[in-house]
Amino acid sequence: MVAGLLFARAGVPIVILEKHADFLRDFRGDTVHPSTLEVFHELGLLNALLKLPHTPIDSVGLDLNGRRYAVATMKHLRVAAPFIAMMPQWDLLNFIADCGTRYPTFDLRMSTEATGLAHDAAGRINGVKLADGGFIEARLVIAADGRRSVLRDAAELPLHDLGAPMDVLWFRLQVPSGQAQGEVPLGNITPDGMVIAIPRGDYWQCARIIEKGAFAKMEARGIAAFRDEITRIAPGLAGGVDALHSFDDIKLLSVTLDRLTRWSCPGLLAIGDAAHAMSPVGGVGINLAVQDAVAAANVLAKPLTDGVNPDPLLPRVQARRWSATRRMQMIQRNAHERVISPMLRGELRSAPMAIRLLDTFPPLRRIPGRVIGLGFGRQHVQSPLAKEFQ
Repeated sequence: MVAGLLFARAGVPIVILEKHADFLRDFRGDTVHPSTLEVFHELGLLNALLKLPHTPIDSVGLDLNGRRYAVATMKHLRVAAPFIAMMPQWDLLNFIADCGTRYPTFDLRMSTEATGLAHDAAGRINGVKLADGGFIEARLVIAADGRRSVLRDAAELPLHDLGAPMDVLWFRLQVPSGQAQGEVPLGNITPDGMVIAIPRGDYWQCARIIEKGAFAKMEARGIAAFRDEITRIAPGLAGGVDALHSFDDIKLLSVTLDRLTRWSCPGLLAIGDAAHAMSPVGGVGINLAVQDAVAAANVLAKPLTDGVNPDPLLPRVQARRWSATRRMQMIQRNAHERVISPMLRGELRSAPMAIRLLDTFPPLRRIPGRVIGLGFGRQHVQSPLAKEFQ
């Protein structure tokens, strides 16, 4: 969506395909970080975006075995919005879609599913095949169809799986009358496991971290045992767990951590999760995807408006984003090994040294705050604005 907005803003005719009739998917993340908010600021859209319902979070903490630790702050960041906006992603996507309508080359097609790639006589990708049997021709296909990317697989791009020790159970709990959402930490860890509680106004969107492949065992223990576990891990959620009547109220999200070693081939470029699936650690996935979109537009928008063949330019997008992606995935993998895996084994009895240092020395919290908030290799909007839209 962001790539489409930027390309249309530059006057490039684009078609965005969304297989569903709307954007209402609960499993889409909510964390809009300062790096993404800064992109909207550079586009002159930040004030309008922040009029949407959201919860600003400028500091991050977690509750470990009943003690709360402060681990990161973003208050010092020199950006227009030095905080994470906790905002349902469907609101963000609808906002981008509304912004895109001001450009005549922005064509968003809902209920339209891409199921494969089309090729010309020379074997170059020149469009996508649709579920209804149709075909859309394109000078360039951007695969932004997620961690299970159909288009990436069809292009046979090489994938390196880094492994992930956990899966996520995704569910919502209502906030009881009279209870403040701030009473429940964003992250809660005990010997029984880990629960994330994302504030969404009158309810929490919750994530229960489990060992990969362990969902069937949890189902066998029953929903009552699951509710008891949630209450033990995050006592502040106790007033809402009765809303979980069965495992039908819970979605299993399979976590992957991987990346393509080559993001493109003639006629196609992969970005976002299609190029590099991120772990939930830090909630950075959306924001890396947006940075990819900005890089793609910066490299390709003007050449496409000038009629230049984009194929030789595609590796430049990966070159701009490769180091940033690898560094963030390295941090996530380290968190898997030092925090998530010991927690899943019931061995995380005390806070790791790094967390204790961050809690003890407040200035140190600026470091993870910057990494979480801005990431690495931050991209700025440099793609042109077509003269007729200025």
